[in-house]
Amino acid sequence: MSGPTAVVFAYHDVGVRCLKALISAGVRIPLVVTVADDPGENRWYASVAAAAAEYGLETLTPASAAEPQIEERLASLRPDFLFSFYYRSLLPAALLRSARRGALNMHGSLLPRYRGRAPVNWAILKGERETGATLHYMVERADAGDIVDQLAVPILIDDDAREVFAKVTVAAETILARSLPKLIAGTAERRPQAILPGEYFGRRTPEDGRIDWQRPAREIHDLVRAVAPPFPGAFADVGGVRWEIHRTRLSEQAAPRPGAWLFGAGGRLYAACGGGGVLQVLSAVHAGAAVDLPRQAQALSARPVSLG
Repeated sequence: MSGPTAVVFAYHDVGVRCLKALISAGVRIPLVVTVADDPGENRWYASVAAAAAEYGLETLTPASAAEPQIEERLASLRPDFLFSFYYRSLLPAALLRSARRGALNMHGSLLPRYRGRAPVNWAILKGERETGATLHYMVERADAGDIVDQLAVPILIDDDAREVFAKVTVAAETILARSLPKLIAGTAERRPQAILPGEYFGRRTPEDGRIDWQRPAREIHDLVRAVAPPFPGAFADVGGVRWEIHRTRLSEQAAPRPGAWLFGAGGRLYAACGGGGVLQVLSAVHAGAAVDLPRQAQALSARPVSLG
């Protein structure tokens, strides 16, 4: 059988869509390396292992890409290309060298912006109006190799991370599909990447979702969007109990008094934030159940609750 070969390291929706793009382009895939699906995890995305099984592709789920068996397997296969599509760990240099024509990664931002972990979440958190996907060559330093292609997508004012990730997934599939003919022909351009200071971001933790109501309303809104379910979610203490705040919207509603307050007006629930800005609370959860927002709004219309 003719055609280039590629070993694929992949996970998540981007992994599934890009794997299918390679298959559609006639690329032979002798091996797929992915992460074992955890039945205890809230897996809201597609399974690379399941997609590979549908196509009868050999699949490995090692605990680490640095395991000797992976290096030995790639050395025996000597693929033309190695691709990483949202695989969960950095690939060792020895694996990158095994690809005869290049090792490439699909990253979920417009590099050199937002290198590192959780690029979609970070872009929303920082109030960006656009992000995208970038196909680039891999080097030992994370997300630092030459850029082949990239495509921007908009971040709308009320988009949450899952909505933006869906756009980035389409961008990734588009980039790969249009770049493959040139990669195979050896005519794809390589643009050196300028590494910008302060653009490498690390892993986020659930505690990073804690809301400080003294911050500006737009900043809090961006935090809520960036970590909204299926991510861990933003949270705060309201009247001495923990609320998870899942959806908000910037509002022109006037605050009842200076400071940070949860209050009701016109049957809607609002949070007055630092600097005088106000958010409408559209979805919140307490003790695993949805908060009855109209009821809370009625209760707090005359007696707002301090948010600290």
